[in-house]
Amino acid sequence: MTGVDRCQVAIVGAGPVGTVLATLLAQAGVDVVVLEAGEDCAQDLRASTFHPPTLEMLDTIGITPMLLEKGLKAPVYHWRDRTSGEVIDFDLSEIDDVTRYPFRIQCEQYHLSRALAAGLEKFSNAKMHFSTRLLTFKQDESGVDLWAETPYGVNQLRAEFLIGADGANSIVRKWLGIEFDGFTYPERFLCLSTDLELADHLPNLAYVNYVSDPKEWLVLLRVPSLWRVLVPTDGSLSDDELRSDKIKNGIFDRLVGDGAAVKTEHRTLYRVHQRVAKSFREGRVMLVGDAAHLNNPLGGFGMNSGVHDAFNLFEKLEPVLKGKAAMEPNLALYDRQRREVTHSFTQMQTKENMAFIKGGQDGAHEARRAKMLEIKNNDETRRNYLMRQAMFDSLAQAAAIV
Repeated sequence: MTGVDRCQVAIVGAGPVGTVLATLLAQAGVDVVVLEAGEDCAQDLRASTFHPPTLEMLDTIGITPMLLEKGLKAPVYHWRDRTSGEVIDFDLSEIDDVTRYPFRIQCEQYHLSRALAAGLEKFSNAKMHFSTRLLTFKQDESGVDLWAETPYGVNQLRAEFLIGADGANSIVRKWLGIEFDGFTYPERFLCLSTDLELADHLPNLAYVNYVSDPKEWLVLLRVPSLWRVLVPTDGSLSDDELRSDKIKNGIFDRLVGDGAAVKTEHRTLYRVHQRVAKSFREGRVMLVGDAAHLNNPLGGFGMNSGVHDAFNLFEKLEPVLKGKAAMEPNLALYDRQRREVTHSFTQMQTKENMAFIKGGQDGAHEARRAKMLEIKNNDETRRNYLMRQAMFDSLAQAAAIV
């Protein structure tokens, strides 16, 4: 990118949400440029679950077959009580009448973004610029001017629209001055990845397991080559202490015994947030994915809701770009639909999931357990619950907002 380049849409961020939106635009014949500060699509180890409606959406851009090939099909997931050993299981196969993908796919998100970034190369109307960091931008009535830093200088780009898909620390959101309301959980999460087959040590283990415990709750997720073990941490300890063999050994001692013998591929610490931007759009600039909203990982809603943002925004933006619809009502509707459903569904549901898994052996925990069993044992409430957890309800909620 040299001099002043021009495009219809500039996207900042080449994660799964940015590359999905870029692919939708490129396939529609829109001139799109993606700016990514990293040297390639980051190997983020957090998101790994693709829900049924997300798989259906991604099928329209031809990438679902790759996810099916690389990933693991997980129709069943478990809510488990660590103390009693009780398992409450749910099977997405029960909603096979509403989706051709009645399962989750467990596959690391970077496979999606890297495949889509590579696929953009075949479009003459799409450009990927890695090692290119957005510095600032300024919008007017007809477009947006961007200034981006490369290893060789500062370049300028003129776009009709700018989309911030640049994650939790979004520079686009910060320059817009949009508040990011919510809170951060006091405990950081530690994710340990191991090729040890946990199912050999823990009976009746699903690919997706949420394990409730008052002292040390767990999330156990299987991806194609590894198990991921997610645990809360002691806030008084340093990063080095939390990543130490001592901590790792203790976690696996309690999980499978002989933690010292367990080898880990990754030991990653991160903070978890529940935050939503006050607005997902200002003028010709829109926010999608983590730039617009953050939630805890229990339920696998984060990346999926970001992909849903991308498809919703494309539906609103493409007619504007083609001169078939007015900008203001269409983009205002994107903001309204995705922001409201983030509050009414994603934030609420992930908070409920966190409350269940963190619950101790007290009255509140027992009440949540009884509620979960009631859902499990009633055909109607179980189906409604599966539709909600599979994210079909959130899409219906968004579509109903006018």
